[in-house]
Amino acid sequence: MTTPPIPDIDPDIRRAWTLPGNVYADPGIYALAKERVFARSWQLVGDANRLKAPGHVLPFTLLEGCLDEPLVWTCDERSRLHCLSNVCTHRGTIVVEGEGHVNQLRCRYHGRRFALDGRMTHMPEFEGVEGFPSEADDLPHVRTGRWGPFLFASLDPAIPFDDWIAPMRERLAFLPIDDYRFDPTTSRDYHIRANWALYVENYLEGFHVPYIHGRSLGGKLDYDAYDTEVYDYSNLQLGVGNPGDRGFELPPGHPDAGRVMAAYYYWLFPNVMFNFYPWGLSINVVYPLGPERTKVSFLTYLHPSAPADREGAGYDVHRVEMEDEEVVEAVQRGVKSRLYHRGRYSPRREQGPHHFHRLYAQFLSGSAAG
Repeated sequence: MTTPPIPDIDPDIRRAWTLPGNVYADPGIYALAKERVFARSWQLVGDANRLKAPGHVLPFTLLEGCLDEPLVWTCDERSRLHCLSNVCTHRGTIVVEGEGHVNQLRCRYHGRRFALDGRMTHMPEFEGVEGFPSEADDLPHVRTGRWGPFLFASLDPAIPFDDWIAPMRERLAFLPIDDYRFDPTTSRDYHIRANWALYVENYLEGFHVPYIHGRSLGGKLDYDAYDTEVYDYSNLQLGVGNPGDRGFELPPGHPDAGRVMAAYYYWLFPNVMFNFYPWGLSINVVYPLGPERTKVSFLTYLHPSAPADREGAGYDVHRVEMEDEEVVEAVQRGVKSRLYHRGRYSPRREQGPHHFHRLYAQFLSGSAAG
């Protein structure tokens, strides 16, 4: 499989051209992104509220449909969480096949046993094997991070977790994030016939809001005040409301004090969005399933004092999503045109996509930090 050249994105948005259209359908680019982008980035992988009791084990697949890496969360006897490979170090069998409570991990194939921290503790019929056991017989640990109830993991992180999460954690330190509660009734998955990167680009700019979301978001946000702040590996779109609207109760000295803040839209490279509203949080996790197939999981968390009525921005997320899906799928068809190559950016409205394209090109080229 031949991979097309990775384009440079000029750091000056006034001179820059967008990613070329072939990036969004090329199987070689998609395969490269798996290893250089997703295997090296942080992914949202769990809720700590599910793993409180010692002995609790919870197997999962890291970025299912893309990386497909079998992992398992364990809570040991001291209530410490571990994220481990869920593949036996003997012959590669899946070790934990279902959620439950156990004293140890045992591979059903040949009986190898592991402690809940991943240490191999027993292997039958291995007398006389030289150099056994060794650290290579333990289940590998996967690097993790945590913010509030949210658990993250990365196979080979190019970015320290604290650097990745810091801008959002610091700006929103006033929120009782540890007390947010998951609402399964308003959480759902969407399947989109488009490349994952097109979905991210669409999320990262407010340029399309009056054209695509005129009815669903019209009047809920002050479009003229809509702005983007860019950080190293994330960016923030500021959703400013209108006078008299419900906004966040900001503490004195907060950077946004004095403004009606209707929403904070955080994107963390490459594929996680945290959308904060006064009533709570809507998380979007973007799962690449192929060069032209994407799944987006919407996860709803409610503020502990959320009102029964969720007025304002973020209330009708399903309608907004349907509007976004329709236009993103149209773009997927368009960028494959033989007559389209690359576009330009609006310096006022497309700082987010420009930032994403620069990071994406950097990671694809193999020049990411770490």
